[in-house]
Amino acid sequence: MNNEWFESAPVHKAYFKFSLPVVCGMIISLVYNMVDTWFIARTGNTNLVAGVALGAPVFTLMIALGDMFGLGGASVISRYFGQKRDDDGRKISIFCFYAALMMGVAVAVFMILFRQPILHLLGANEETMAYASSYYTYIVLGAPLIVVSFTPNNQLRTEGFSTQSMIGGAIGSVVNIILDPIFIFGFGWGAAGAAIATVLGYACTDTYYVWILLRRTKKLSVDIRQFRVVPSELRQILSIGIPACITNLMQSIGMTMLNRFLLPYGNDRVAAMGIVTKTNLMAALIVIGFAFGAQPLIGYNYGAQNKERLRKILRFCYGFECCIALVISGCMSLAAPYLIRMFIADEQIVALGAPMLRMLQIGIPFMAIVLVTTVIFQASGKAWGAFLLSVSRQGVIFAIVIFAASRLFGYKGVLAAQPAADILTALLAVGLFLGSVYKDLKE
Repeated sequence: MNNEWFESAPVHKAYFKFSLPVVCGMIISLVYNMVDTWFIARTGNTNLVAGVALGAPVFTLMIALGDMFGLGGASVISRYFGQKRDDDGRKISIFCFYAALMMGVAVAVFMILFRQPILHLLGANEETMAYASSYYTYIVLGAPLIVVSFTPNNQLRTEGFSTQSMIGGAIGSVVNIILDPIFIFGFGWGAAGAAIATVLGYACTDTYYVWILLRRTKKLSVDIRQFRVVPSELRQILSIGIPACITNLMQSIGMTMLNRFLLPYGNDRVAAMGIVTKTNLMAALIVIGFAFGAQPLIGYNYGAQNKERLRKILRFCYGFECCIALVISGCMSLAAPYLIRMFIADEQIVALGAPMLRMLQIGIPFMAIVLVTTVIFQASGKAWGAFLLSVSRQGVIFAIVIFAASRLFGYKGVLAAQPAADILTALLAVGLFLGSVYKDLKE
């Protein structure tokens, strides 16, 4: 790791050094999601599309659990590296890798045992149950591979291996894209084929990451002989990891709530939202990539107590993130029907999906503010602020808004719930930042 990038390089150069590989990785993930959605939509089966959409929150749950040890561990490791405590950082990386693997196994067992009640909770009905069940089953069986991948994915960046982190994700996405048409159409496995391709892609990603950890890294490891952590370090990991997990878990819950509120209006609207959710990733993943790419830089300088450099980093992060979010949301709004038509030729779904997508774009700039603030709290170890934001945007605030808006405005209220929640959560984020991090920087 070249400490110059963390300590003295121009802020904008250091920011792009760490964030661009993350954004590229997000774009690769975006291409995979688009291709995956395109192949599923090509079946022409609305119930199959809806069934996969209903099973999508399960995949989001896997990401959430992976981030518990991935982002939680990366936060502690980056601060340790800033304090020159390299051996402690190595032990944290080992603990998080195996803890994530064990978590994945436990979750797979639990979700297989309670498959039917969980599928009903997700909103599967007679028309969609078979497709949702097929997708769900194979994604859940692959939980250990999916969950563990997010630990090295996040932690490699703390040692400056942002490009290798991106390559690992790219390998999995390419494998997935290749296998999708073979499994969905060639073997006729449908929704199950999409899930199996996803799991095999993650298996390839994990293999690459383990090779990098064994052969390339100096400060990170997977040596199980050093699998230990003291209680105070575990508390640090979980104090950041649990809010990070909750952020994605709330996304899963939010998707489930949205689907259930759309169900009374027909499966075609659930299918349209499934397409829209994937299309919206074009905006969301780029914004997320630029926000989270800066986490090692923020954590290192916070651990080193270099407040002057930290102030410059935060100003640049907020300014750039908001600008890029505005540009992306504007372009997405203008191109909404064309983007949806890329995935499905059904004009009814396109007509339903275009206003859905435009509505979601209203919240993207506000989501950018929430993301940057969340990353700052995670990188600096401020668990309370990270927790409040993690339970708000697609959790508590979203739940309150969608219940109220659906009662007052019906279907339009359901569509407006997410951008309204984005705006309210951004206001909360600003208040938390001024009351916590801003005070620290002024001291």
